Amino acid sequence: MAVAVLASGMVTGVGLSAPAACAAMRAGISSFTETEFVFGGELLVGCPAPLESSWQGRERLIEMVARALDECLSGISSASPPEIPLLLCVAERERPGRLEGLDDSLLGDLEARLDRRFHPQSAVIANGRVAGVQAVERGRALIAAARPHCIVAGVDTFLLSSTLEAYHARRRLLTDGNLDGFIPGEGAAAILLGLAHDRQVESLCCLGLGYGREGATVESEEPLRADGLVGAFQGALQEAAIEWPQLDYRITDLNGEQYGFKEAALALTRCLRVRKEEFDLWHPADCIGEVGAAIVPCALGVALEAARKRYAPGPGVLCHFGNDTGERAAVVLRYGNGRRN
Repeated sequence: MAVAVLASGMVTGVGLSAPAACAAMRAGISSFTETEFVFGGELLVGCPAPLESSWQGRERLIEMVARALDECLSGISSASPPEIPLLLCVAERERPGRLEGLDDSLLGDLEARLDRRFHPQSAVIANGRVAGVQAVERGRALIAAARPHCIVAGVDTFLLSSTLEAYHARRRLLTDGNLDGFIPGEGAAAILLGLAHDRQVESLCCLGLGYGREGATVESEEPLRADGLVGAFQGALQEAAIEWPQLDYRITDLNGEQYGFKEAALALTRCLRVRKEEFDLWHPADCIGEVGAAIVPCALGVALEAARKRYAPGPGVLCHFGNDTGERAAVVLRYGNGRRN
């Protein structure tokens, strides 16, 4: 039986719960606002989560992900935290301005904040936007080894002075002087994985994962061929044992930079061999800004909400993500009765 996304929780700039955040994203509502950071004489626009201002730095990360986890766990009564591994995704180690100690002690500090212990197989995965797909893969293996559930969570923030200074120097931030940039955000999201329900009940099933590596990264001078994303697409569809006509829309980590849209369009051109009248492209960063390691559980939570509330374009969704260093990952999901067709 397929592994499914059973519940979700979110803390974003447009809502402090999954229903609120997804409703805002569905309506195209953003929460972009001027921050306290100044570059070139102008206040930088960002998308902070509307938490109390007293939470800062590491404590802010813990508070965001704790709220997302509480919401995710509240969705089912049968889940007991000591029985559930938590796979916590955080920023990659090479991220400029990354907060210290995330790999070593964030999980323990989070358990102390929640006053809960998770299963000993819990772990921190420090690989940015791609970490969430790697966590889903590990979660599937844990469930296959008889764990009833697994939580994949992600938390991240770009609203740190050292991080913003580095990205501004690279001309990666959206400003009046640079229209090809992203809006920095922050947030946390969590999804509960478990076996799909019986065949009489519809579930959002994870059918396939794929990976690739792109040599022509966002900051390189290499010609872009989208080889990494093509490989990720092919791997995910092959494992899912489905074809392109069975996919109805896409959810991605595209954050407003032209590079990502060019790569996605090129990869689709190279892979798609059938005519599709519509193939919607959803990118939550349009509303919540760049949220880094939180994007995968956020995207899968969006897919779950859209499927359950029947506003998704169809049951089949392709999600794809990429790190600045060239790693690419894709996930094929399908809402239905657990069958692959």
